[in-house]
Amino acid sequence: MEQFEPDRLSAAQLAAMRRSLTSGRGALTRRSLLRASGVGALTLGGLSALTACGIPPAKRAGDAAAASDDHSEREKEINFSNWTEYMDTSDDEKSRPTLEEFTKRTGIQVKYTEDINDNVEFFGKVRPQLAAGQDTGRDLIVVTDWLAARIIRLGWAQKLDPSHLPHAYANLSPQFRSPDWDPGRSYSYPWTGISTVIAYNSKATDGRKVDSVTQLLDDPTLKGRVGFLTEMRDSIGMTLLDQGKDPASFTTADFDGAVGRLQKGVDTKQIRRFTGNDYTADLDKGDLAACLAWAGDVIQLQAGNPDIKYAVPAAGYITSSDNLLVPAKARHKTNAEKLVDYYYELPVAARLAAFISYVCPVEGVKDELAKIDPALAENTLIVPDKAMTAKSHAFRSLSSEEETAYEEKFAKLIGA
Repeated sequence: MEQFEPDRLSAAQLAAMRRSLTSGRGALTRRSLLRASGVGALTLGGLSALTACGIPPAKRAGDAAAASDDHSEREKEINFSNWTEYMDTSDDEKSRPTLEEFTKRTGIQVKYTEDINDNVEFFGKVRPQLAAGQDTGRDLIVVTDWLAARIIRLGWAQKLDPSHLPHAYANLSPQFRSPDWDPGRSYSYPWTGISTVIAYNSKATDGRKVDSVTQLLDDPTLKGRVGFLTEMRDSIGMTLLDQGKDPASFTTADFDGAVGRLQKGVDTKQIRRFTGNDYTADLDKGDLAACLAWAGDVIQLQAGNPDIKYAVPAAGYITSSDNLLVPAKARHKTNAEKLVDYYYELPVAARLAAFISYVCPVEGVKDELAKIDPALAENTLIVPDKAMTAKSHAFRSLSSEEETAYEEKFAKLIGA
């Protein structure tokens, strides 16, 4: 049987999480530039509490400990925890149309709670119950891929029944179909994708296109006006791709090579700074001519500034995802599976994508989205075409030892 190490967090991992919460991708909202506002954000003391004791060993995912008596047939309800502004609402913001339609169709009432402000805080909230083999009071949750991987590894997610997921199985986009932390999507389905691309202010570049990490690091006309991200997986992943390395299978030597490449950019002052989502203001003003950026930000910035452009490097780009999971001991697994499958029906997926403007993981949604907004349907940051999908790469899962070592190296690089 696989042995689970205690999930203690190193000082380097804590520092990385702090960056994520205060200025990184964990600090962006779903429809604005504040992905997870400071409301309810985990304090430094709360972060420390997560490491005060190790997480006890859990049974393998799929063992009896991860299962639960399913009360779905008798109890027509679902408790669904999600991030803020990650669900469509009516114009008056008094209702959630797709959820209401699901209830009308199935008779299943959905208690929808926007109680996820960041991954670390949420994990700290549910970890004691999961570790004790208790129901968290939630039948469905949405967490980012690295946390989904941890929950699955610890045996705290229920294996999904494919017979309840015909639309999800058929319509899941190939680029999200088999992450290394959940091959074949046995325990999870993506809610949205999050892409890292290159953004540039065409006015600040005098109309020149910026479309590669090499250009960011070597173009003398950009010197001192280049930004990279404080999220390790994004900055290192994009650099690995530029160096011809695969983020899904890189070695420590490859990682060190990427760090060295970026270090040169720091030493020569080509790189202005490493940023969280605060790059948006500098890019908008032109203080940053070009930078790594998250696609959701680009869409928001373009709405107010026609000079903001983006490029997908020929070498490829990094994609992560937020994912639906059914926690261990959840009471309404079948009901939750029905809701997951519902959001993979093309018309429903289109309505959700039109509202939140993140990468839609549902293949074939474009025609339905065009009925709502033709411009959104043509936006490859929301509906990737074949060419863009082919360039998508995921950063591989890390062992605890790797994550500690890599975060320490990256923290030194960015001066954190």
